[in-house]
Amino acid sequence: MLTRQQLIEAYKDACEIELRAFKPGNVSIYADGHDMTVEDFRISARQSAEPITHATYGLGERIYYAVKATREAVGCNTNLGIILLCAPLLLAAEQASSIKHLRERLAAILSSTSIEDAEWVFRAITLAAPGGLGKSAEQDVAEKPALNLTQAMRIASNRDRVALQFVTNYKDVFDFLVLRYNAQFNRWGDAEWSAVAVYAAMLAKYPDSHIERKYGDQHTKTVMTKMALVDDKLSSADRPEQLMNYLRKVDGEFKSAGINPGTAADFTVVTVLAVQLEKLLSGEQFVWDN
Repeated sequence: MLTRQQLIEAYKDACEIELRAFKPGNVSIYADGHDMTVEDFRISARQSAEPITHATYGLGERIYYAVKATREAVGCNTNLGIILLCAPLLLAAEQASSIKHLRERLAAILSSTSIEDAEWVFRAITLAAPGGLGKSAEQDVAEKPALNLTQAMRIASNRDRVALQFVTNYKDVFDFLVLRYNAQFNRWGDAEWSAVAVYAAMLAKYPDSHIERKYGDQHTKTVMTKMALVDDKLSSADRPEQLMNYLRKVDGEFKSAGINPGTAADFTVVTVLAVQLEKLLSGEQFVWDN
């Protein structure tokens, strides 16, 4: 079994690796953006790490108090998607004894959420006030839930990739993005560039929920096309740092248009976290030179 301190460190490391990855359109050590800074995200990771791993909190409480701690520290929504994705995985890792058991525990947790969990999460979403949230005709977060958290996420899953993970047992993460990360890490031995590969692969394959909440499908084709090219370039690159100038170009284009692929960034964090947890559960040490 993993200790709480191991879980806290894995979570904070995953958040830091994502910030050190040059993700076009998103905040990183290479470029701030969208009125947010790298330090905002670092503070958010530190402040949310304790409540998201709190042993006496249920899943919904962990999410709410992690969001609350973030909001009080930075005054804006930096990590709602990260918290929603990471909280169930950290809870599963707390109970798991092996890599196989991790996914089994995750499935059990997601299949047994409660209406109380939904109440806490609705409060967290309302507090975070993510851009472009809008209204829902069914199980709107501004109202008291009548369903458990997973059932509520199922309703949202056709328009939100984060919600979809609650009903697919994180299929995108484990069956696509972790494989992408590991393949590139085996080639390059670099956690940060492997995280860039995850981000690019996600945007090349799926529309970004955060962008589409704000703009509809106005930018979807452009983003997917540009990031498919990044994905192709990374797939053939022996030295990914040679792509820096191209990444800067795409980053400038996205940010000048107000495009922030926030959901892909959230998935980058949870993918790195999943990789770290699997290594910890297998007895390996996660290699990251920070």
